[in-house]
Amino acid sequence: MKPGNGAGHESRAAAELAALVGSRICHDLINPLGAIGNGVELMELSGAPGGPELSLVADSVAAANARVRFFRLAFGRAAPGAEIARAEVADLLAAAARGGRSSYFWAVEGALPRAEIRAVLLALLCIETATPRGAEVQIRREGGRWRLVAEAATIDPAPALWTPLLARQVPDGLTPAQVQFGILPPTLHDLGFGIEMDVGRSRMIVTLGPD
Repeated sequence: MKPGNGAGHESRAAAELAALVGSRICHDLINPLGAIGNGVELMELSGAPGGPELSLVADSVAAANARVRFFRLAFGRAAPGAEIARAEVADLLAAAARGGRSSYFWAVEGALPRAEIRAVLLALLCIETATPRGAEVQIRREGGRWRLVAEAATIDPAPALWTPLLARQVPDGLTPAQVQFGILPPTLHDLGFGIEMDVGRSRMIVTLGPD
């Protein structure tokens, strides 16, 4: 395991480079996805017969676009001082919910620092691994602390991933689907945030906030 608290210059440079790579990939994917979506929309407006095949393409493009937008905020670079409006985040989560198993309720008002939003989205991706059948997730911010409450039929946080994460450490042997567990610890460290988790039979609460 690599301790988040002792992250040195090299690990910070690697994290920054990974964020830039994420931003570049997502940026380059969004434009062609948008073009495909526009083309499908024009075909629908023209009255040309489309059938279920065209609807499938439209739904798939919308789901892919939503996922890429989500990843762009979660894995991309958060410029110092940048903020994100409530409407943008709420729209992003609503679109992500349409293409996934989980639903999200964003109970936070006003614009917020992009760096904090990035940490929240990474935490949501971590929660996603513990709720394989989907969940209803409420996101709140009170007193500078974020509270993510997931209600789900199945909750199974893997100790090999969550035990290091709760210590702001990077787990060993991560797979591509688990990369959020490697990015969230240094992100929390840079924010001066800690992370806590409380798990019950059908509820999982993850809290992010100042140490």
